[in-house]
Amino acid sequence: MRIIGLCRFSYPALGGFKRMHDSIAEREAYLYNPERMELRFRHFETLTLPSIQAQQDEDFTFLIMIGENMPRPDLERLQDLVAPVPQIKIVHTPVMKHRHAAQMVILSELGEDRPESIQFRLDDDDAVGVDFVRLIRRRAHQTARMRKNWRNMVFEFKQGYSVKLSSEGIRAHPVKTNFLSCGLAAMFRPEDKFTIMNYGHHKLHQTMPTMVEPEPTMYLRAFHDDNDSRDRVKEDQLQLLSPKTSQLFKDRFNVDDDQVRSVFSAPVAPRETK
Repeated sequence: MRIIGLCRFSYPALGGFKRMHDSIAEREAYLYNPERMELRFRHFETLTLPSIQAQQDEDFTFLIMIGENMPRPDLERLQDLVAPVPQIKIVHTPVMKHRHAAQMVILSELGEDRPESIQFRLDDDDAVGVDFVRLIRRRAHQTARMRKNWRNMVFEFKQGYSVKLSSEGIRAHPVKTNFLSCGLAAMFRPEDKFTIMNYGHHKLHQTMPTMVEPEPTMYLRAFHDDNDSRDRVKEDQLQLLSPKTSQLFKDRFNVDDDQVRSVFSAPVAPRETK
């Protein structure tokens, strides 16, 4: 059984964004804008990467899907950040429709034999619990008899936090949600030609039997000015972390409030865009 995660890091897909552009060149100019990339990197470095690096079950692959024209300084920065994590692979991907591109990337990683797999997706500004991979593997074993005649099955964790990062640190609000892209995974039988990216995450339960768990706290979902999502929490709901919640974030996600303050307080280094 393979466990594969997918993260699209400023991939200039055809479609897949609520913000529309008239050409690929315009989309790349928007995605690779230095200020935007700095914001994405700071979230990735303090949220996504620490949570993936600290997974208790190390037997998985995390694919980071990027465009072929990512500016060299950004590519080198990404390569340096992920180098200490052997589970991470950067995949240079031609421009195409985003679901087809993601499907191609996952199936290529599975190979021609396409073994049974558990697949998940994670945005470059979100985090999952350090036991996420371990628990979805355990749930797969525990439900093996139940899903014997099922093509797929979804495992969803409802509980997490909405967060906003700044030089002040982390502001957060506890939430229980339904079928976010973070905090869920889906099982696929051997030789299945489809992947988790062939389905809208909000509609997975309409297609597949689903196991929903109200606990434990399993994801951090970031909100900022470059979010493509519209279901935001209200600003006054987000509160700076208490010492207890700060320790919870460290233990559950390997996310450090002090690191967030340091990274978001650092001046932006000038760089060329090419």
